[in-house]
Amino acid sequence: MMWSFSICLLSFIFLFLLSLVLCLLGCYFLMLDLVYFIEWEVISLNSSSIVMTILFDWMSLLFMSFVLCISSLVIYYSDEYMLGDVSLNRFIVLVLMFVLSMMFLIISPNLISILLGWDGLGLVSYCLVIYYQNVKSYNAGMLTALSNRVGDVALLMAIAWMLNFGSWNYIYYLELGTDYLELKIVGGLVLLAAMTKSAQIPFSSWLPAAMAAPTPVSALVHSSTLVTAGVYLLIRFNSLIFGNIWGDFLLLISGLTMFMAGIGANFEFDLKKIIALSTLSQLGLMMSILSIGYYSLAFFHLLTHALFKALLFMCAGAIIHNMKNSQDIRGMGGMCNQMPLTSACLNVSNLALCGMPFLAGFYSKDLVLEMVSLSSMNCFSFFLFFFSTGLTVSYSLRLVYYSMTGDLNNTSLHALSDEGWIMLKGMLVLMLLAVMGGSMLSWMIFCTPEVINLPSILKMLTLFVCLIGGWIGYEISKFSLSYDLYSLSMYWMTSFLGSMWFMPIISTYGVNYYPLLMGNLISSVYDQGWSEEFGGQNIYLISVDYSLISQFWQNNDLSVYLTGFIVWLFILMMLILF
Repeated sequence: MMWSFSICLLSFIFLFLLSLVLCLLGCYFLMLDLVYFIEWEVISLNSSSIVMTILFDWMSLLFMSFVLCISSLVIYYSDEYMLGDVSLNRFIVLVLMFVLSMMFLIISPNLISILLGWDGLGLVSYCLVIYYQNVKSYNAGMLTALSNRVGDVALLMAIAWMLNFGSWNYIYYLELGTDYLELKIVGGLVLLAAMTKSAQIPFSSWLPAAMAAPTPVSALVHSSTLVTAGVYLLIRFNSLIFGNIWGDFLLLISGLTMFMAGIGANFEFDLKKIIALSTLSQLGLMMSILSIGYYSLAFFHLLTHALFKALLFMCAGAIIHNMKNSQDIRGMGGMCNQMPLTSACLNVSNLALCGMPFLAGFYSKDLVLEMVSLSSMNCFSFFLFFFSTGLTVSYSLRLVYYSMTGDLNNTSLHALSDEGWIMLKGMLVLMLLAVMGGSMLSWMIFCTPEVINLPSILKMLTLFVCLIGGWIGYEISKFSLSYDLYSLSMYWMTSFLGSMWFMPIISTYGVNYYPLLMGNLISSVYDQGWSEEFGGQNIYLISVDYSLISQFWQNNDLSVYLTGFIVWLFILMMLILF
């Protein structure tokens, strides 16, 4: 029997084996608390040299391991999801370039080489978002690219400010803290760059728009690559953010992002957009816990979130694939009867997202909320943390209610099934990781046992908020034909809350309207108005008239001379007579 290796299978085997090696190395580095700097001198000319620096510590190795593991399973899953696509090889090569850019970002302690990975992510993400070539994808790709360019410019300005120091290896200067004004400015610019890449307010609108990409790309982008790049960068720069004005600013912005995404997801009916908004909510949680100084905790939640979010997107992709590319959850229903294995994976990842005890999300989310209760924080931020947690459970239960219960609401007669074994294998491996990954990571990263002592009310607050959120999610999902649509009677409020506080409109039409209006005005007044009448167009018309006169004289020279001779004789006769 001959083995047929496709590009998907080869990529999967290579990335998965590399992931296992890096995971073992990460555990070894973590146990011995090792940090390795590797400097490679690319070129040396006189006394100037270009040096590529690579940083290996437990954080970079573990993160690379997770990125490679998830991307290998996503590529394996794509073998069936993208079946029949004429340019599958191009798609896989783009995904591999995406992963390579993320690797550059993770292992770089140098702002110049970080920019290499950072811009690589931006460029390849644009190519992937416009993969399905239609107007909606082009618009989404342009919005994604232009939003991320703001962060790229901020990073370039940070590189320029680092000229005040002797090197671009920022890792050497973090110990100086923010006593230096230059470092405080670098911290602010890096914060702006991270906010654009991780889609915090006011740059949030590109994240749901990027859902125009194929679902395997969404699984990769939203779990461990593009959107987590900003969080990872701030984890590395944590000493420049914590304990000053940048930390307070980030706490407010990320809390509002978390709240806004949670509210928006409860009004959304597009399956992929609900999961995209849940990613936005979790990114806000990571950023906010980072801003109050718990960077290792933010990293822990980053890793656990990557596991269940990739699984959630892969389940959504399998459902969309079976629903003949329909993404509306109102057309779904009774999935647990039709697709039992996919439904099981979806429910496990949803429960992990809600923080169900002993799943991956529980270990990080519960720890985050307990540390929030323990820290000295203002009431508003405290409210945003817990209310947003309730909203997470609410939209998760709403999603399960619409898609899993009742009967299939789609009018077509096609039967759904769990036949796609290649997709299912990738999902089942991730489900195993989503169940066991949180506890294993918790024992590895926080190996010293610590007890968080809180009053019983605060200790039970997380559970209480989750139960209330779940109940509200169930109540807002129940409907029948006889119900009044309250959302129509409060249309302005509904449209405001359901559209991410009008942010997509502000980012697109709001930015385009006035420049286009001014362009039209300038075109009509100057280019086609008085400046044309008295400027170039007028000169052209006069030149044409003179040219015609000259041409007339030249073409009729004999008659002109004869007429001139007669006129001249007439004038002479008149002078003689008078």
